[in-house]
Amino acid sequence: MSNRPKRSHDPYAVLRIPDFRLYITARLCITLAMQIQAVVVGWQIYDITQDPLSLGLIGLAEAIPSIFVSLYAGYVADMVPRKKIIMVVVSVLMVCSATLLFLTLDVSNVLALYGVLPIYCVIFLSGIARGFMGPAVFSFMPQLVANKQFYANAITWSSTTWQSASLVGPALGGLIYGFFGIQAAYCTDAILVLLSLVTFAFIGSKPLPENINPQNLKESLRSGIKFVFGNQIILSAISLDMFAVLFGGAVALLPIFASDILETGPQGLGFLRAAPAVGSVLTAMAMAYYPITVNAGKKMLWCVAGFGACVLLFGLSTNFWFSMVLLALSGAFDSVSMIVRSTLIHTFTPEYMKGRVSSVNSIFVGSSNEIGAFESGLTAKLMGTVPAVIFGGTMTLLVVGFTAFKADKLRTLDLTPDAEPA
Repeated sequence: MSNRPKRSHDPYAVLRIPDFRLYITARLCITLAMQIQAVVVGWQIYDITQDPLSLGLIGLAEAIPSIFVSLYAGYVADMVPRKKIIMVVVSVLMVCSATLLFLTLDVSNVLALYGVLPIYCVIFLSGIARGFMGPAVFSFMPQLVANKQFYANAITWSSTTWQSASLVGPALGGLIYGFFGIQAAYCTDAILVLLSLVTFAFIGSKPLPENINPQNLKESLRSGIKFVFGNQIILSAISLDMFAVLFGGAVALLPIFASDILETGPQGLGFLRAAPAVGSVLTAMAMAYYPITVNAGKKMLWCVAGFGACVLLFGLSTNFWFSMVLLALSGAFDSVSMIVRSTLIHTFTPEYMKGRVSSVNSIFVGSSNEIGAFESGLTAKLMGTVPAVIFGGTMTLLVVGFTAFKADKLRTLDLTPDAEPA
Protein backbone atom coordinates (compact mmCIF):
# COMPACT_ATOMS: atom_id res chain seq x y z
CA MET A 1 0.00 0.00 0.00
CA SER A 2 1.31 3.44 -0.91
CA ASN A 3 2.15 5.80 1.94
CA ARG A 4 1.72 8.86 -0.28
CA PRO A 5 -0.91 11.16 1.28
CA LYS A 6 -4.14 11.69 -0.59
CA ARG A 7 -4.72 15.10 -2.08
CA SER A 8 -7.27 16.86 0.12
CA HIS A 9 -8.26 19.56 -2.36
CA ASP A 10 -8.88 19.20 -6.11
CA PRO A 11 -8.74 22.68 -7.71
CA TYR A 12 -10.27 21.38 -10.98
CA ALA A 13 -13.19 19.41 -9.49
CA VAL A 14 -16.05 21.42 -10.99
CA LEU A 15 -14.34 21.82 -14.37
CA ARG A 16 -14.94 18.09 -14.91
CA ILE A 17 -18.71 18.76 -14.99
CA PRO A 18 -19.76 19.39 -18.67
CA ASP A 19 -22.70 21.67 -17.84
CA PHE A 20 -20.53 23.77 -15.55
CA ARG A 21 -17.98 24.22 -18.36
CA LEU A 22 -20.76 25.44 -20.64
CA TYR A 23 -21.99 27.72 -17.87
CA ILE A 24 -18.67 29.49 -17.37
CA THR A 25 -18.19 29.74 -21.15
CA ALA A 26 -21.55 31.48 -21.48
CA ARG A 27 -20.69 33.76 -18.54
CA LEU A 28 -17.37 34.57 -20.19
CA CYS A 29 -19.11 35.69 -23.39
CA ILE A 30 -21.84 37.74 -21.71
CA THR A 31 -19.38 39.41 -19.32
CA LEU A 32 -17.00 40.27 -22.16
CA ALA A 33 -19.93 41.82 -23.99
CA MET A 34 -21.11 43.85 -21.01
CA GLN A 35 -17.58 45.09 -20.22
CA ILE A 36 -17.03 46.18 -23.82
CA GLN A 37 -20.41 47.90 -23.76
CA ALA A 38 -19.65 49.70 -20.49
CA VAL A 39 -16.39 51.15 -21.85
CA VAL A 40 -17.94 52.26 -25.13
CA VAL A 41 -21.09 53.73 -23.57
CA GLY A 42 -19.05 55.60 -20.93
CA TRP A 43 -16.65 57.10 -23.46
CA GLN A 44 -19.43 57.88 -25.95
CA ILE A 45 -21.60 59.70 -23.40
CA TYR A 46 -18.71 61.67 -21.89
CA ASP A 47 -17.51 62.56 -25.39
CA ILE A 48 -20.96 63.97 -26.21
CA THR A 49 -21.69 65.72 -22.90
CA GLN A 50 -18.28 66.47 -21.28
CA ASP A 51 -20.14 66.24 -17.96
CA PRO A 52 -19.00 63.94 -15.09
CA LEU A 53 -22.58 63.73 -13.80
CA SER A 54 -23.60 62.12 -17.10
CA LEU A 55 -21.32 59.19 -16.25
CA GLY A 56 -23.02 58.77 -12.89
CA LEU A 57 -26.41 58.81 -14.59
CA ILE A 58 -25.40 55.72 -16.59
CA GLY A 59 -25.20 53.79 -13.34
CA LEU A 60 -28.44 55.29 -12.05
CA ALA A 61 -30.28 54.41 -15.28
CA GLU A 62 -29.31 50.78 -14.75
CA ALA A 63 -29.66 50.60 -10.96
CA ILE A 64 -33.21 51.99 -10.64
CA PRO A 65 -34.94 49.28 -12.72
CA SER A 66 -32.64 46.58 -11.37
CA ILE A 67 -33.53 47.41 -7.76
CA PHE A 68 -37.21 47.80 -8.61
CA VAL A 69 -37.51 44.27 -10.06
CA SER A 70 -34.95 42.47 -7.88
CA LEU A 71 -37.24 41.12 -5.14
CA TYR A 72 -39.80 39.90 -7.67
CA ALA A 73 -36.98 38.48 -9.80
CA GLY A 74 -35.78 36.47 -6.79
CA TYR A 75 -39.28 35.10 -6.29
CA VAL A 76 -39.49 34.16 -9.99
CA ALA A 77 -36.10 32.42 -9.79
CA ASP A 78 -37.46 30.20 -7.02
CA MET A 79 -40.69 29.44 -8.91
CA VAL A 80 -39.66 29.17 -12.60
CA PRO A 81 -36.88 26.95 -14.02
CA ARG A 82 -33.79 29.13 -13.91
CA LYS A 83 -32.57 28.27 -17.40
CA LYS A 84 -35.80 29.61 -18.94
CA ILE A 85 -35.30 32.92 -17.15
CA ILE A 86 -31.69 33.15 -18.30
CA MET A 87 -32.62 32.49 -21.94
CA VAL A 88 -35.26 35.25 -21.93
CA VAL A 89 -32.97 37.73 -20.18
CA VAL A 90 -30.00 37.17 -22.49
CA SER A 91 -32.36 37.58 -25.47
CA VAL A 92 -33.38 41.00 -24.11
CA LEU A 93 -29.71 41.94 -23.65
CA MET A 94 -29.16 40.90 -27.27
CA VAL A 95 -31.85 43.39 -28.34
CA CYS A 96 -30.18 46.11 -26.23
CA SER A 97 -26.77 45.50 -27.83
CA ALA A 98 -28.28 45.55 -31.31
CA THR A 99 -30.09 48.82 -30.52
CA LEU A 100 -26.88 50.52 -29.34
CA LEU A 101 -25.25 49.46 -32.61
CA PHE A 102 -28.20 50.81 -34.63
CA LEU A 103 -28.00 54.20 -32.88
CA THR A 104 -24.46 54.71 -34.20
CA LEU A 105 -25.28 53.92 -37.85
CA ASP A 106 -25.46 56.71 -40.39
CA VAL A 107 -29.08 55.83 -41.21
CA SER A 108 -30.03 56.67 -37.62
CA ASN A 109 -30.49 60.32 -36.67
CA VAL A 110 -31.81 59.52 -33.20
CA LEU A 111 -28.75 60.74 -31.27
CA ALA A 112 -28.66 63.95 -33.31
CA LEU A 113 -32.29 64.62 -32.43
CA TYR A 114 -32.42 63.48 -28.81
CA GLY A 115 -28.80 63.52 -27.61
CA VAL A 116 -27.80 60.77 -25.16
CA LEU A 117 -31.37 60.11 -23.92
CA PRO A 118 -31.88 57.05 -26.19
CA ILE A 119 -28.67 55.49 -24.82
CA TYR A 120 -29.97 55.93 -21.25
CA CYS A 121 -33.25 54.28 -22.32
CA VAL A 122 -31.38 51.23 -23.63
CA ILE A 123 -29.38 51.05 -20.39
CA PHE A 124 -32.65 51.27 -18.43
CA LEU A 125 -34.02 48.25 -20.31
CA SER A 126 -30.80 46.32 -19.78
CA GLY A 127 -31.09 47.15 -16.07
CA ILE A 128 -34.46 45.38 -15.95
CA ALA A 129 -32.92 42.37 -17.68
CA ARG A 130 -29.94 42.26 -15.32
CA GLY A 131 -32.29 42.53 -12.35
CA PHE A 132 -33.81 39.20 -13.40
CA MET A 133 -30.54 37.66 -14.51
CA GLY A 134 -28.68 38.03 -11.20
CA PRO A 135 -30.93 35.78 -9.05
CA ALA A 136 -31.43 33.28 -11.89
CA VAL A 137 -27.70 32.83 -12.59
CA PHE A 138 -26.80 32.80 -8.88
CA SER A 139 -29.32 30.05 -8.06
CA PHE A 140 -28.74 28.08 -11.30
CA MET A 141 -25.03 27.49 -10.69
CA PRO A 142 -25.38 25.24 -7.59
CA GLN A 143 -27.86 23.10 -9.53
CA LEU A 144 -25.06 22.32 -11.98
CA VAL A 145 -22.66 21.39 -9.17
CA ALA A 146 -25.07 19.58 -6.82
CA ASN A 147 -22.41 18.66 -4.21
CA LYS A 148 -22.10 21.36 -1.53
CA GLN A 149 -18.45 20.44 -1.00
CA PHE A 150 -17.74 21.86 -4.48
CA TYR A 151 -19.49 25.22 -3.92
CA ALA A 152 -16.35 27.14 -2.98
CA ASN A 153 -14.48 25.63 -5.95
CA ALA A 154 -17.35 26.48 -8.31
CA ILE A 155 -17.60 30.04 -7.00
CA THR A 156 -13.85 30.49 -7.38
CA TRP A 157 -13.84 29.33 -11.01
CA SER A 158 -16.99 31.31 -11.78
CA SER A 159 -15.36 34.38 -10.25
CA THR A 160 -12.14 33.70 -12.17
CA THR A 161 -14.12 33.54 -15.41
CA TRP A 162 -15.97 36.76 -14.61
CA GLN A 163 -12.78 38.55 -13.62
CA SER A 164 -10.92 37.26 -16.70
CA ALA A 165 -13.65 38.71 -18.89
CA SER A 166 -13.47 41.91 -16.85
CA LEU A 167 -9.75 41.95 -17.56
CA VAL A 168 -9.98 41.37 -21.30
CA GLY A 169 -13.30 43.11 -21.99
CA PRO A 170 -12.44 46.73 -21.11
CA ALA A 171 -9.07 46.58 -22.85
CA LEU A 172 -10.67 44.95 -25.88
CA GLY A 173 -13.47 47.52 -25.93
CA GLY A 174 -11.05 50.43 -25.67
CA LEU A 175 -8.76 49.05 -28.38
CA ILE A 176 -11.58 48.24 -30.81
CA TYR A 177 -13.15 51.68 -30.21
CA GLY A 178 -9.80 53.44 -30.52
CA PHE A 179 -8.55 51.68 -33.66
CA PHE A 180 -11.71 50.55 -35.50
CA GLY A 181 -14.45 52.85 -34.28
CA ILE A 182 -17.61 52.71 -32.22
CA GLN A 183 -19.61 50.59 -34.67
CA ALA A 184 -17.03 47.80 -34.61
CA ALA A 185 -17.07 47.87 -30.78
CA TYR A 186 -20.86 47.60 -30.55
CA CYS A 187 -20.87 44.89 -33.24
CA THR A 188 -18.42 42.83 -31.16
CA ASP A 189 -20.65 43.36 -28.13
CA ALA A 190 -23.71 42.02 -29.99
CA ILE A 191 -21.86 38.96 -31.35
CA LEU A 192 -20.64 37.99 -27.88
CA VAL A 193 -24.15 38.24 -26.41
CA LEU A 194 -25.39 35.96 -29.20
CA LEU A 195 -22.64 33.42 -28.44
CA SER A 196 -23.63 33.48 -24.77
CA LEU A 197 -27.27 32.83 -25.68
CA VAL A 198 -26.33 29.84 -27.85
CA THR A 199 -24.04 28.39 -25.16
CA PHE A 200 -26.66 28.69 -22.41
CA ALA A 201 -29.07 26.85 -24.73
CA PHE A 202 -26.81 23.78 -24.70
CA ILE A 203 -26.90 23.47 -20.89
CA GLY A 204 -29.32 20.81 -19.71
CA SER A 205 -32.50 22.04 -18.04
CA LYS A 206 -32.66 21.48 -14.28
CA PRO A 207 -35.84 21.03 -12.22
CA LEU A 208 -36.49 23.47 -9.41
CA PRO A 209 -35.39 22.36 -5.93
CA GLU A 210 -38.24 21.06 -3.80
CA ASN A 211 -39.83 23.85 -1.81
CA ILE A 212 -40.59 22.49 1.65
CA ASN A 213 -42.57 25.60 2.59
CA PRO A 214 -44.73 26.84 -0.34
CA GLN A 215 -45.81 30.48 0.04
CA ASN A 216 -47.64 33.13 -1.93
CA LEU A 217 -45.76 36.07 -3.45
CA LYS A 218 -46.04 38.38 -0.43
CA GLU A 219 -45.07 35.72 2.11
CA SER A 220 -42.27 34.45 -0.11
CA LEU A 221 -40.69 37.87 -0.50
CA ARG A 222 -41.03 38.53 3.22
CA SER A 223 -39.37 35.23 4.12
CA GLY A 224 -36.37 35.96 1.87
CA ILE A 225 -35.83 39.38 3.44
CA LYS A 226 -36.38 37.96 6.94
CA PHE A 227 -33.81 35.23 6.33
CA VAL A 228 -31.11 37.73 5.30
CA PHE A 229 -31.81 40.21 8.11
CA GLY A 230 -31.97 37.38 10.63
CA ASN A 231 -28.52 36.06 9.76
CA GLN A 232 -25.77 38.37 11.07
CA ILE A 233 -23.03 36.81 8.95
CA ILE A 234 -24.87 37.19 5.64
CA LEU A 235 -26.26 40.63 6.51
CA SER A 236 -22.93 42.06 7.67
CA ALA A 237 -21.01 40.58 4.72
CA ILE A 238 -23.32 42.00 2.05
CA SER A 239 -23.65 45.31 3.92
CA LEU A 240 -19.86 45.61 4.04
CA ASP A 241 -19.56 45.00 0.32
CA MET A 242 -22.45 47.34 -0.43
CA PHE A 243 -20.88 50.34 1.28
CA ALA A 244 -17.40 49.52 -0.02
CA VAL A 245 -18.67 49.42 -3.60
CA LEU A 246 -20.96 52.41 -3.03
CA PHE A 247 -18.18 54.70 -1.82
CA GLY A 248 -15.33 53.09 -3.76
CA GLY A 249 -16.86 53.57 -7.21
CA ALA A 250 -13.82 55.22 -8.76
CA VAL A 251 -14.21 53.07 -11.88
CA ALA A 252 -17.19 55.19 -12.96
CA LEU A 253 -14.89 58.23 -13.19
CA LEU A 254 -12.18 56.50 -15.21
CA PRO A 255 -13.19 58.25 -18.47
CA ILE A 256 -12.36 61.56 -16.74
CA PHE A 257 -9.04 60.24 -15.41
CA ALA A 258 -8.16 58.81 -18.84
CA SER A 259 -9.18 61.97 -20.70
CA ASP A 260 -8.22 64.85 -18.39
CA ILE A 261 -5.83 63.66 -15.64
CA LEU A 262 -3.76 60.79 -17.06
CA GLU A 263 -4.34 61.85 -20.71
CA THR A 264 -4.33 58.36 -22.21
CA GLY A 265 -7.36 58.37 -24.55
CA PRO A 266 -9.84 55.50 -25.10
CA GLN A 267 -7.04 52.92 -25.37
CA GLY A 268 -5.72 53.91 -21.95
CA LEU A 269 -9.27 53.88 -20.59
CA GLY A 270 -9.59 50.26 -21.67
CA PHE A 271 -6.41 49.31 -19.80
CA LEU A 272 -7.47 51.26 -16.70
CA ARG A 273 -10.84 49.49 -16.72
CA ALA A 274 -9.05 46.15 -17.07
CA ALA A 275 -6.48 46.74 -14.32
CA PRO A 276 -8.72 45.73 -11.37
CA ALA A 277 -9.46 42.47 -13.13
CA VAL A 278 -5.73 41.68 -13.42
CA GLY A 279 -5.46 41.54 -9.66
CA SER A 280 -8.80 39.77 -9.38
CA VAL A 281 -7.94 37.01 -11.83
CA LEU A 282 -4.55 36.29 -10.26
CA THR A 283 -6.08 36.24 -6.78
CA ALA A 284 -9.02 34.05 -7.80
CA MET A 285 -6.70 31.55 -9.50
CA ALA A 286 -4.57 31.40 -6.36
CA MET A 287 -7.71 30.82 -4.28
CA ALA A 288 -8.66 27.87 -6.51
CA TYR A 289 -5.53 26.15 -5.20
CA TYR A 290 -5.46 27.70 -1.74
CA PRO A 291 -9.05 28.50 -0.70
CA ILE A 292 -9.55 30.82 2.25
CA THR A 293 -11.18 28.92 5.10
CA VAL A 294 -9.37 29.69 8.38
CA ASN A 295 -10.23 33.16 9.74
CA ALA A 296 -12.18 33.87 6.54
CA GLY A 297 -14.20 36.71 8.09
CA LYS A 298 -11.16 38.52 9.47
CA LYS A 299 -9.34 38.21 6.14
CA MET A 300 -12.39 39.55 4.33
CA LEU A 301 -12.41 42.65 6.54
CA TRP A 302 -8.71 43.31 5.95
CA CYS A 303 -9.16 42.93 2.19
CA VAL A 304 -12.05 45.41 2.05
CA ALA A 305 -9.86 47.83 4.01
CA GLY A 306 -7.10 47.27 1.46
CA PHE A 307 -9.58 48.02 -1.32
CA GLY A 308 -10.50 51.34 0.31
CA ALA A 309 -6.83 52.30 0.73
CA CYS A 310 -6.17 51.60 -2.97
CA VAL A 311 -9.11 53.79 -4.02
CA LEU A 312 -7.85 56.63 -1.81
CA LEU A 313 -4.31 56.45 -3.25
CA PHE A 314 -5.65 56.18 -6.80
CA GLY A 315 -7.39 59.52 -6.33
CA LEU A 316 -4.03 61.09 -5.42
CA SER A 317 -2.07 59.51 -8.29
CA THR A 318 -1.15 61.39 -11.47
CA ASN A 319 1.05 58.62 -12.88
CA PHE A 320 -0.58 56.19 -15.31
CA TRP A 321 1.46 53.13 -14.27
CA PHE A 322 1.10 53.76 -10.54
CA SER A 323 -2.65 54.16 -11.07
CA MET A 324 -2.70 50.84 -12.93
CA VAL A 325 -0.94 49.10 -10.02
CA LEU A 326 -3.37 50.57 -7.48
CA LEU A 327 -6.38 49.48 -9.54
CA ALA A 328 -4.90 45.98 -9.88
CA LEU A 329 -4.41 45.75 -6.11
CA SER A 330 -7.97 46.97 -5.53
CA GLY A 331 -9.19 44.15 -7.75
CA ALA A 332 -7.13 41.59 -5.81
CA PHE A 333 -8.60 42.71 -2.49
CA ASP A 334 -12.12 42.85 -3.93
CA SER A 335 -11.79 39.32 -5.33
CA VAL A 336 -11.17 37.84 -1.87
CA SER A 337 -14.17 39.67 -0.43
CA MET A 338 -16.47 38.61 -3.27
CA ILE A 339 -15.49 34.92 -3.16
CA VAL A 340 -15.82 34.69 0.63
CA ARG A 341 -19.20 36.47 0.56
CA SER A 342 -20.57 34.27 -2.24
CA THR A 343 -19.32 31.10 -0.55
CA LEU A 344 -20.99 31.86 2.76
CA ILE A 345 -24.28 32.85 1.08
CA HIS A 346 -24.36 29.61 -0.91
CA THR A 347 -23.36 27.60 2.18
CA PHE A 348 -25.86 29.06 4.64
CA THR A 349 -28.88 29.50 2.31
CA PRO A 350 -31.35 26.65 1.60
CA GLU A 351 -31.57 25.71 -2.10
CA TYR A 352 -35.24 26.63 -2.43
CA MET A 353 -34.56 30.19 -1.13
CA LYS A 354 -31.46 31.05 -3.16
CA GLY A 355 -33.32 33.12 -5.73
CA ARG A 356 -34.86 35.38 -3.09
CA VAL A 357 -31.68 35.66 -1.01
CA SER A 358 -29.73 36.41 -4.18
CA SER A 359 -32.20 39.19 -5.04
CA VAL A 360 -31.59 40.82 -1.65
CA ASN A 361 -27.85 40.41 -2.25
CA SER A 362 -28.29 42.06 -5.66
CA ILE A 363 -30.02 45.04 -4.10
CA PHE A 364 -27.28 45.39 -1.50
CA VAL A 365 -24.21 44.67 -3.64
CA GLY A 366 -25.06 44.36 -7.33
CA SER A 367 -27.01 47.59 -7.65
CA SER A 368 -24.54 49.42 -5.42
CA ASN A 369 -22.11 49.30 -8.36
CA GLU A 370 -24.48 51.46 -10.38
CA ILE A 371 -25.58 53.62 -7.42
CA GLY A 372 -21.90 53.97 -6.52
CA ALA A 373 -21.29 55.19 -10.06
CA PHE A 374 -24.00 57.82 -9.56
CA GLU A 375 -22.55 58.78 -6.15
CA SER A 376 -19.11 59.16 -7.73
CA GLY A 377 -20.46 61.25 -10.58
CA LEU A 378 -22.46 63.47 -8.22
CA THR A 379 -19.62 64.01 -5.75
CA ALA A 380 -17.24 64.69 -8.66
CA LYS A 381 -19.69 67.32 -9.89
CA LEU A 382 -19.90 68.92 -6.42
CA MET A 383 -16.36 68.38 -5.06
CA GLY A 384 -14.20 67.75 -8.10
CA THR A 385 -13.01 64.41 -9.49
CA VAL A 386 -9.95 63.84 -7.27
CA PRO A 387 -11.59 64.90 -3.95
CA ALA A 388 -14.56 62.66 -4.77
CA VAL A 389 -12.35 59.58 -5.13
CA ILE A 390 -10.39 60.40 -1.96
CA PHE A 391 -13.67 60.86 -0.09
CA GLY A 392 -14.90 57.46 -1.32
CA GLY A 393 -11.75 55.63 -0.22
CA THR A 394 -11.86 57.26 3.20
CA MET A 395 -15.52 56.36 3.73
CA THR A 396 -14.78 52.73 2.78
CA LEU A 397 -12.12 52.52 5.49
CA LEU A 398 -14.53 53.96 8.06
CA VAL A 399 -17.22 51.42 7.08
CA VAL A 400 -14.76 48.54 7.54
CA GLY A 401 -13.83 49.78 11.00
CA PHE A 402 -17.48 50.07 12.03
CA THR A 403 -18.35 46.59 10.66
CA ALA A 404 -15.36 44.97 12.39
CA PHE A 405 -16.50 46.50 15.68
CA LYS A 406 -20.20 45.58 15.41
CA ALA A 407 -20.27 42.25 13.51
CA ASP A 408 -18.54 39.84 15.86
CA LYS A 409 -19.83 36.72 14.04
CA LEU A 410 -18.36 37.89 10.73
CA ARG A 411 -15.11 38.84 12.44
CA THR A 412 -14.76 35.29 13.80
CA LEU A 413 -16.14 33.48 10.72
CA ASP A 414 -14.34 30.24 9.88
CA LEU A 415 -15.14 28.27 6.71
CA THR A 416 -13.17 25.11 7.43
CA PRO A 417 -15.30 21.97 6.83
CA ASP A 418 -15.24 20.95 10.49
CA ALA A 419 -15.91 24.45 11.84
CA GLU A 420 -18.90 24.95 14.12
CA PRO A 421 -21.74 26.86 12.42
CA ALA A 422 -22.00 30.46 13.54
